[in-house]
Amino acid sequence: MSRNVQLVLIAIVIVLVAGPLMLALAGALRARSLPAAKHGANAAVRDPALVIASTLLYTLAFNLTFFIQELFLVLPKALTPGLRPTLFHNNHRWEGDSAFAALFQGTGALATLIAAGACALLLRRIRFRSVNARLFLVWMVYCGCFMALPQVVIGALSAGSDVGMAMDYFRLSPVAKTLAALIALVSMPVIALWLARELLGLATDPAQIDTASARSRFIACVATLPALAAVGLIIPFRVPREIVEVVVLPIVVSWAGVAWMQAASWRIVDAARIAGARTATIAWPLVAVVLLLLFFQFVLRPGIHFY
Repeated sequence: MSRNVQLVLIAIVIVLVAGPLMLALAGALRARSLPAAKHGANAAVRDPALVIASTLLYTLAFNLTFFIQELFLVLPKALTPGLRPTLFHNNHRWEGDSAFAALFQGTGALATLIAAGACALLLRRIRFRSVNARLFLVWMVYCGCFMALPQVVIGALSAGSDVGMAMDYFRLSPVAKTLAALIALVSMPVIALWLARELLGLATDPAQIDTASARSRFIACVATLPALAAVGLIIPFRVPREIVEVVVLPIVVSWAGVAWMQAASWRIVDAARIAGARTATIAWPLVAVVLLLLFFQFVLRPGIHFY
């Protein structure tokens, strides 16, 4: 095992495991040293519609982002002479040969990052009062970033991965690959903490985020529990396929950012609540998730040929 690979593996352990755990432990120790605060206790838990809506919107955002990724893996190939791609609900494939095929294996991750950037810009420029709209944009940013950045890390370790093939097309050196992986890993907690601030702004009652423990409870209800529960809802979009392919990606995407959101929530003291924010609703996210599932299973699953 080369030193570059060892460095990336160590960084993965620090960013995805050790870092969040140490930060969460620091928060727990700090909470024990402070007197218990009754003000606002359990305030976040009293809005089950928020938890359910966030779960549905995470499911919607994840699958839309995955669709964007696969679509933009297919479109460049469809425009390339000699390549005949097919889009599925959980993958894509192509026939033929072209020197550009390896390059276009990186366009999916790039597309999800661009989509995430566009949604982040909307979050910054427009102060939506609709909780559903802000939740959807937050989760689109989240899924776009945390579906793409881990691929950069994997690409540095595996030449056979999508981004790894694109890296080899550009003939990146091992040092350049390692640097790209480290930048991607360092970006993850930064993005997660920014999104956590946006989520804390959804509190309809100041008591929900007025103490460190209240902020931790709120993030647990609006982010951590929904992201974990959504894994079960995402599986029907991805079957049939090997169990590893069906389950591992949703778990990695869920853990990579939400772990930092939850671990750091007690430290975030500058989150601004959205004045007059409307309460979350379940109806349209549920309808959207069902319609997207039908599209995945009845339109995409048989395969759409782009030739």
